[in-house]
Amino acid sequence: MSLNQDWLARSRAAVWHPCTQMKRHETLPLIPIASAEGMYLTDFDDNRYLDGVSSWWVNLFGHGHPVIKDAIKAQLDTLEHVMLAGFTHRPVVELSERLARLSGLGHAFYGSDGASATEIALKMSFHYWQNVGEPGKLRFVSLEGSYHGETVGALAVTDVPLFSDTYAPLLKTGLRVPSPDARLAEEGETAADVARRAASSLENLLKKHHGEIAALIVEPLVQGAAGMVMYDPLYLTLARELCDRYRVHLIADEIAVGFGRTGTLFACEQAGIKPDFLCLSKGITGGFLPLSCVLSTDAVYAAFYDDDVTRGFLHSHSYTGNALACAAALAVLDLFERDDVLSANLVKAERFDAILQPVAAHPAVRQFRHVGMIWAFDVATERGDFAQAFFAGMLSRGGLLRPIGKTVYLMPPYIIDETQMQQLADAIRAELDRLAGGQGGTASPALP
Repeated sequence: MSLNQDWLARSRAAVWHPCTQMKRHETLPLIPIASAEGMYLTDFDDNRYLDGVSSWWVNLFGHGHPVIKDAIKAQLDTLEHVMLAGFTHRPVVELSERLARLSGLGHAFYGSDGASATEIALKMSFHYWQNVGEPGKLRFVSLEGSYHGETVGALAVTDVPLFSDTYAPLLKTGLRVPSPDARLAEEGETAADVARRAASSLENLLKKHHGEIAALIVEPLVQGAAGMVMYDPLYLTLARELCDRYRVHLIADEIAVGFGRTGTLFACEQAGIKPDFLCLSKGITGGFLPLSCVLSTDAVYAAFYDDDVTRGFLHSHSYTGNALACAAALAVLDLFERDDVLSANLVKAERFDAILQPVAAHPAVRQFRHVGMIWAFDVATERGDFAQAFFAGMLSRGGLLRPIGKTVYLMPPYIIDETQMQQLADAIRAELDRLAGGQGGTASPALP
């Protein structure tokens, strides 16, 4: 038995893996990873995999980046953690100050992951309206196809039936409005036209129900789990205006799209708006440690500032504002400044977009799209197992890409170079040739 097979057997016997029907691993083996460096993951049999999805969108600067690693090591020598109730520490203060300067929002509240950030923002919005004497505002609006996490509150504003339907009896039903998905453009329409249509539907809903609505929650510019749905920034501009007009909070879930993924540090910048709540996670620590954060307006914070304890925001968890995670996040922000990452990514994205044009021209590809450092396309295929088969085929070629249904996407670490992108592009075309017509076949040799 190889080392890979041994670790695979032990993991299947002991670990319940996320977002997985475990029985599938009888035929699609887990990949036991022994180490990672830069763009590559390496298994116990020394096979390498080029990480084209940043290990579920968290890894901004490659695996094991020395600046982030050294920041964590240095923090270990002074303070690993202290509870944030009744105490504070240097990394959490400095990180909160820097995020406030960058976002225009303040008073960071920390959690452990994206779903936690969603829960925090929903609870804050709900509690705000209670505190200001409008207890009837207790419903939430989200976009069709939205995804905001899988805890109970987050699932209530998630519109992915695979995740939410089973738990429907537990959920407080929210309101849905049409997505501004640019793919919905009719003949002669632009993405901005679709955004206007979707905003008109939102306006109709708010006009009728604003007295019972606490907040609208959106994934700015890109709806990830819906299949990398991309839309025009105009929708965010119009949504901000409507939320202001009807006194409804705007929650921006930038858990996946923050920290440069769409070309600006925060996606909302492209619409020239500030939300009432900004949810951050994933790339915030460069993929090293779990951390999430919710930033809010001064007006929201002021509504909780009172002598009455029950008017305070009493949400908590033991590792809130962990010092090691905050140190990693500070190092991430240092890298953005030191290396002028956003400007460098603009140049890199233009080149990568050109490299992917032969993929865009493949006869099975539909709706090739791109924003910032995210690329996606839909595949015309009758294969019900396309996602699983494409994922396995790419692994056999040495590339990690994990389709969402029949949507293939790339969200690589920012350190990817032209050679690596070309390797991924060539492997994608070969897999499309193998799978899109429904035929079988043998994968080509793995990437170097």
